[in-house]
Amino acid sequence: MDPVLSAVRLSVQEAVHVLSSSEDGGHIFSTLGSLKHYLGETENPALPEEQQEFARIHFPTVLRCLVRRLSPGWLELLPDGQLEQLWASFFLTGPADQAFLVLMEAIEDAAGSSFRLMKMARLLARFLSVGRMAAVLEGQCRQQAEPAFPLLQATLLAKVVSLPDHLGNRLQQENLAEFLPQNYFLLLGKEVLRVLQGVVDSLRGGSDCSVSFLSQVLGKACILGRQSACSCRGRSLGTAGAGAAAGVPWSRRWPCPLAWAWPRPRWADVGGVTGGRGPQTRGAWVHDPRVLPAEEILGALVPRLMALTQGHCLWQRVCWRLVERVPDRAMEAVLTGLVEAAPGPRVLSRLLGNLVTKSKKAQFVMTRKLLLLRFSCTTPVLQSLLGYLAEDSQRRPLLMQALKELLETWGSSSAIRHTPLAQQSYISKATLICLAHLQEAELRDCRAELLASLMAGVKCRLDSSLPPVRRLGMIVAEVASARIHPEGPPLRFQYEEDDLTREMLALATPWPVTDSPSAEGPPVAPVRGEDPDKKTAASGGPQAQPEGSDSELDSDDEFVPYDMSGDTELKSGKAPVYVRDCVEALTASEDWERWEAALRALEGLVFRSPAAAREVSVELAKVLLHLEEKTAVAGFEGLRQRALVAVTVTDPARVAEYLTAQFYALNYSLRQRMDILDVLTLAAQELSRPGRLGRAQRSASGPSPQPSSTVAPTWRAVVEERIRSKTRRFSKGSAGRGLAPVPNEFNAVAGYFFFPLIQRFDKPLVTFDLLGEDQLVLGRLAHTLGALMYLAENTSVAVPMGKALLEFVWVLRFHGDGYMRRGLLSAVSAVLLSLPAERLLADLPDELLETRSWLADVAEKDPDEDCRLLAVKALLLLEKLRDKLLALSSH
Repeated sequence: MDPVLSAVRLSVQEAVHVLSSSEDGGHIFSTLGSLKHYLGETENPALPEEQQEFARIHFPTVLRCLVRRLSPGWLELLPDGQLEQLWASFFLTGPADQAFLVLMEAIEDAAGSSFRLMKMARLLARFLSVGRMAAVLEGQCRQQAEPAFPLLQATLLAKVVSLPDHLGNRLQQENLAEFLPQNYFLLLGKEVLRVLQGVVDSLRGGSDCSVSFLSQVLGKACILGRQSACSCRGRSLGTAGAGAAAGVPWSRRWPCPLAWAWPRPRWADVGGVTGGRGPQTRGAWVHDPRVLPAEEILGALVPRLMALTQGHCLWQRVCWRLVERVPDRAMEAVLTGLVEAAPGPRVLSRLLGNLVTKSKKAQFVMTRKLLLLRFSCTTPVLQSLLGYLAEDSQRRPLLMQALKELLETWGSSSAIRHTPLAQQSYISKATLICLAHLQEAELRDCRAELLASLMAGVKCRLDSSLPPVRRLGMIVAEVASARIHPEGPPLRFQYEEDDLTREMLALATPWPVTDSPSAEGPPVAPVRGEDPDKKTAASGGPQAQPEGSDSELDSDDEFVPYDMSGDTELKSGKAPVYVRDCVEALTASEDWERWEAALRALEGLVFRSPAAAREVSVELAKVLLHLEEKTAVAGFEGLRQRALVAVTVTDPARVAEYLTAQFYALNYSLRQRMDILDVLTLAAQELSRPGRLGRAQRSASGPSPQPSSTVAPTWRAVVEERIRSKTRRFSKGSAGRGLAPVPNEFNAVAGYFFFPLIQRFDKPLVTFDLLGEDQLVLGRLAHTLGALMYLAENTSVAVPMGKALLEFVWVLRFHGDGYMRRGLLSAVSAVLLSLPAERLLADLPDELLETRSWLADVAEKDPDEDCRLLAVKALLLLEKLRDKLLALSSH
């Protein structure tokens, strides 16, 4: 054995023996001082071979000995903290990686809350504050003559990244601010920058360095952030597991492994929740999912790297190598964080280079995962991602590939049915951005394939029951058809323009390639069919008048317009005064003014003469149902609908029987069938409302007075107000008499409205198939049945109606259309609200159990957000129903 190495071993053994057994402060001080020369910090340092031997083999043994001897009495063996200062210097000046591992080991092995635990925690905080973490990372980046130890690197990697977890678990409420994740990962990002600066300096000097360990640290930190976000962002209501019965949100129970690990300065009351870690279930620290390590560490890295890589090739190469060496399992988390943190496509290009062409994992993440499988990126982030693919000629084929896959997914009927609306909107935006970046020549090569996917998607979306889905199809079809096939006839649709529509139309305009797309704002898309000159005029800018214009001479600004607000249009025809006259005018009259007058007067005449209306109720309902707008009558649909409702309310049994029979008859359009459902719902609502007759008589008393005669009735209100103000009252009761209790008029006719509608939904006709292509009407039918069930509250037929409606729901519970599922869930809530708790439990126990299991499954797995919300509300109604039954049984 080498005598030099043997002498180091003997010296260290003797020093460890003295430190372990001696109680003489001076002897301990001198022994520690003799060991310091192996660290090269004395006037006579040891030989380089001895220093290397001590650091490689014996330094951890000395540190563990110092940890074992740590106690209040041992530190007081010398006055003025001399021993403590010398003791701490070994951890702060020796080999950083060994000192860090021993510190973490000592903290994890400390028993409970003790002096040693807090002293080591404060020493670790000091270790971080003096920049020793950079020394830990830098030691792994230097190329050693000897091969690295994989086990040591794996252990060091785990301890560096999970430091907040370990310290949070050990210190709990006594945790220090330096170990909170938002502080620690920010510091870690700054230390990584310092190490990268050292790597760049070494490369300039001709020394080799490796950034593999830094890549692993970055990847593991980003993975930790993404996992914590996923595990903590649970749903607000669960049906199994700890706390389900108490209705405690998932984020405040104990499935999250970081619930104790990352303390936050807030308290969560989880009293009564079982399954917590340890006996403590109240006042426990709960992880806040908003704090993500990826955001903190990349928030420190990206702004500095963005400045350092601008015009500096060496820094760009170091950044490219840093991301390339990230392990595949962490590539998604790192790329997602970088795309979200980078302020533009050019910055992303400087940070990533052509990574997507070198790494299959990166290509999958950037062209499929972030575009098709996830939809959490904001619109600026999406523009940065696709702009990065369009920045370089080597990456543009990937942009075309992404467009093909986006259009294929956008046009898939299965994707339309089973993906939430937010994801469909996200894919539509990505498609428009891709089209804006691609040139006409690039699109021409794949025109046939793109048009096939586009047309298939347009058909599926226009057949959807949800208006937002149809609107997305119209917008994308207009823009995509104009870009893919500009020579063909343009597609034009009519749809309402809102903020989303304007945003998507703006995305179709190519973006200027800048470092920050949000700096200049999105390009404003012109309104469809708007003339540029008119747009300039509307913007309020100055317009040049043509020469010789005498507009100033012909100006009529000095003339005051005459007030014509009180004028009425003169009608040559006279309004009918009988119901039969209205029927005749609507069916056989060629006088269009008389036809319009009859339509406007019909509702009032029906309420004014109910007996006469009952004589021709079915005939009148038939006429109104088939009535078509022959002239441009303002509010024609509303007038027709109100007249139909008035006829149905006046003679509910016969008219409802006729309308429900016509709903399943041949030769009716979908619009007419949906009008039948709307009329039945409004009529049932009117019949079930108390005080209906008084309101009907008031509405039928005639047309409202003209503005010129509005002064006549005001004197009565003035007189009544004066009498009321001068009358002295010794007790104040209700201002007016309450409505007298009256029976629910819908009680006697509810069956005529409900049962004929629900009996034949599964029998297809030649031109009407509710279970096939006419799913929009089926969804409206489900909503109508739920409304009728709710309006039949406490009626004699409510229980049979509820049972039939639950059977209807059970048959169609797995329907693929989101609008239909919303109707079914609304119907379930209507049953729970309309029937008494005792009747539900006595007459429908099996149906309730089956419905509850289905509701729990929908609340957890349904892709439609509104469906999940409706299912949660129905589950809450079931919980209230159970509590009410338990309260009744206890009495």
